[in-house]
Amino acid sequence: MRPATAADKAQVAQVVEARCVWLEERRQPSWRDAADDLVAQCDNPRGDVWVLVDDERGVVGQMLVQDVGPPWGWTDAERTEAALYLSGSITAPDAPAVRGRRPGTVMAWWAVDRASRLGVPWVRRHCQVVAVARYNRTQGFELVREEQRTSTRLYMMARRAERLDLSSWFGPLDAPGQERAGLEASDGRRARQRLRRRRWGQPMS
Repeated sequence: MRPATAADKAQVAQVVEARCVWLEERRQPSWRDAADDLVAQCDNPRGDVWVLVDDERGVVGQMLVQDVGPPWGWTDAERTEAALYLSGSITAPDAPAVRGRRPGTVMAWWAVDRASRLGVPWVRRHCQVVAVARYNRTQGFELVREEQRTSTRLYMMARRAERLDLSSWFGPLDAPGQERAGLEASDGRRARQRLRRRRWGQPMS
């Protein structure tokens, strides 16, 4: 896992297109309307977009990891708790398993471990499709609540952060101090909330 860069756009576009085709062939909700936005996220001005890279195939997954959640779905008390919020998780449907685990699970567990190393107690995410919610549960996430948002049913999910031994997947991980250096100071939280609420305009699984 590493931060996305503009140079990843072509490979991310291939991942998104392959996933859209895979979903559409199964008559499932597709990412196609959001495809351009997903690719544009590679510009990554706030450093919160991460990609999963296979040594042979290159980018096989992308995920947004933020420390401020959406303005819906979570209670005021929950939003006061430190957490990492995952969204926009997308992987190549034909990507090889990593040590027997699907790439989406690998990315999620990396986030769970990263949150623990940062001293953040929770990892939260949401989705719109019940099959995705079931898949998230195989990763250790629990359903916190369901919320109806206009015509969309949202599944709000969370998992406690914990240290996981991912060395066989990623090799040595950065020290906590190095990870923490990439976070903005707490004085900038209000500015981040304003910026990210724009990004949270439409819920994405």
